[in-house]
Amino acid sequence: MALNVVIMAAGKGTRMKSALPKVLHRLAGISLLQHVLNAAAGVGADRTVVITGHGAEQVEQATAASGAVFARQVPQLGTGHAVQQAVPLLADANEVTLVLYGDVPLIRAETARALVQACAGRDLALLSFEPQDPARYGRIVRDAAGGVRAIVEYKDASPEQRRIGEVYSGIMAAPTAQLKRWVAALGNDNAQREYYLTDVVAMAVAQGVPVLAQVVADEAEVAGINDAAQLAELERVFQRRQAGALMEAGVRLADPARLDVRGTLSCGSDVEIDVNCIFEGEVHLADGVRIGANCIIRDARIATGAVIHPYTHIEGAVVGAGALIGPFARLRPGAELGEQVHIGNFVEVKNSTLAAGAKANHLAYLGDATVGERVNFGAGSITANYDGANKHRTVIGADVHVGSNCVLVAPVKIGDGATIGGGSTISKNAPAGQLTVARARQTTVPGWTRPKKAAKKI
Repeated sequence: MALNVVIMAAGKGTRMKSALPKVLHRLAGISLLQHVLNAAAGVGADRTVVITGHGAEQVEQATAASGAVFARQVPQLGTGHAVQQAVPLLADANEVTLVLYGDVPLIRAETARALVQACAGRDLALLSFEPQDPARYGRIVRDAAGGVRAIVEYKDASPEQRRIGEVYSGIMAAPTAQLKRWVAALGNDNAQREYYLTDVVAMAVAQGVPVLAQVVADEAEVAGINDAAQLAELERVFQRRQAGALMEAGVRLADPARLDVRGTLSCGSDVEIDVNCIFEGEVHLADGVRIGANCIIRDARIATGAVIHPYTHIEGAVVGAGALIGPFARLRPGAELGEQVHIGNFVEVKNSTLAAGAKANHLAYLGDATVGERVNFGAGSITANYDGANKHRTVIGADVHVGSNCVLVAPVKIGDGATIGGGSTISKNAPAGQLTVARARQTTVPGWTRPKKAAKKI
């Protein structure tokens, strides 16, 4: 049985008070629409149709890589009208069409899959829920046998119907061929002069097609986002889900409420994460890794037993086993650190490899460098890798000691076991095993007096 997924993504989102189309606002680092596209992929969609309208070009460009096809709804005349735009893109032979919403990001693939299975290409299956406050949602009206007879909008409901706690989420799965016929027959004889997808329920009942409603236990799965406050609320729901899954896997979180995962975080055993840490992209923490408070880690691999001290920023880097990083360190893309490497406070490493046991403990910059084993790179020292037009590489051999406040002007090579005297500017290769110093001779000027300010004239 093939599956179409139709995603409604045409709305403007006026209450977001933003020039950005609502479905492109981000939750956990990716757009609301991408969350729904991920769910569609998880269900096993054979074809995904995204219905665009407001900001259509921007939405389509942002999600083109998903493989979805697009149908535009201009003007926007209701949910039924939206599905009408998708109909030409839907094949109907033995197919089911699942309708999702681009501003309902937390729908789980397993929930959507269960709805598709309930439809089974025969019945109309609706996803319902029982909110604490049903407010003005459309009520699910069932018959004595539990079958769905109608969806009654709040404004049209009787006092008895308004007491019904089960409401419709907007998500449905329907036999594609019948859905095409139903949406083609929709009318707009209502106060808003719009075509409502909910009207297909009455059509199905009239034709004797069974209408089922599955109640989802977690209201957050069907919660839509209309403003910044709701976006922030669902962000916390999503992060609580992430934190719960990590702790279930054995990760020790200092405070589950103060964690943000904006991508994929995989962890080995005995991993500890302190408060206010942000993980973005693809991050892997091996066994025994400890992450201090207030760290930002993006697209990185951190090996067994490494310790990342507080306020460290890591992006596109590999950290070796037993390394000590931070606090207040920055590892930029291309940084590859071997075992037992130490990178201390206010040290920045970019596009550089540091072999096992190398250390840069204070106030240093290593850019476009190859650093050998057991190198000690002194406080305040830098590799000057940029000549104003091109980047050049610095190569530092094993067991080199670079004193404080040195400038290594690339391209330059420092031989194994060399020592670079503090305060040196090195622009030529330094030989192995020797002391190289490049600085002006210290001079004291006898009788020199410091200039004084001239007396003010009265």
